Amino acid sequence: MRNLKIARGVIYFFLILLVIICFIPFYMMIVNATRSNSEIIRGFSLVPSSYLMENYATLESYISIWVGFRNSLIIAVSVTVLNSYFSALTAFALVVYQFKGKNVIFVTFIVMMMVPGQLGLIGLYDLASTFGLLDTYWPLIIPAIAAPFTVFFFRQYLITSMPMSILESGRMDGAGETYMFHRLVVPILSPAIATMGIFTFIGSWNNFLFPLVIIRSPRLYTLPIMIRQLQGSPVAQNLGAIYLGIAISVVPIMVAFLFLSKYIISSISAGAVKG
Repeated sequence: MRNLKIARGVIYFFLILLVIICFIPFYMMIVNATRSNSEIIRGFSLVPSSYLMENYATLESYISIWVGFRNSLIIAVSVTVLNSYFSALTAFALVVYQFKGKNVIFVTFIVMMMVPGQLGLIGLYDLASTFGLLDTYWPLIIPAIAAPFTVFFFRQYLITSMPMSILESGRMDGAGETYMFHRLVVPILSPAIATMGIFTFIGSWNNFLFPLVIIRSPRLYTLPIMIRQLQGSPVAQNLGAIYLGIAISVVPIMVAFLFLSKYIISSISAGAVKG
């Protein structure tokens, strides 16, 4: 018992040390956002300075940071919702129903997982230009409905976590397929939805290439494009303003992890137990 406590203490010590190491870059970023350019050049400090508002004024003088924040949030939330909902529907159909070509469709999903999304950039641009959707958010949102990896992940999760007897009981009680999907399947799938939702949100939030090609109007620019504009601008000489812009862009990701981490853990735990 004593050796077990010592081993547990050593494990906790290294875990705490790992958390501190991972947190240091974020803390440095936040502290540097409050410091002047000369203070940052002198070296790292654990104590925040008093130049936060000056750095913010410098940042706002060149880009509308909150407009970019709003634009990125609109796209990321829309992509996450569409991706999660329609992928869950597709996975539900692949698991529950038997129909001709089912295996072919599933193999197609697996093959598409191996194709880099950047290969479709030119085709997406031509398609958006043909339909007059350039300089809008639709080419960035609608393709999220087709998400092969999310469908694959949901399918595997349903196979290991959803007993078919639940659906059979629902059908015997007269429940419709849509009702069972929303009231029975979605609650079972919620840990997987949270897991993939957070990665989808982060991927959409950090997406730089596709918005750069599709969006032309500055009022529609996403946050990554605006942060990229700071390079070579007068703001680039103010390191504190750069750190502040990066810190603002990281906040939604940290909040998403904060609120959804328990679902991610439960999803991993379910897969470990059921698998």
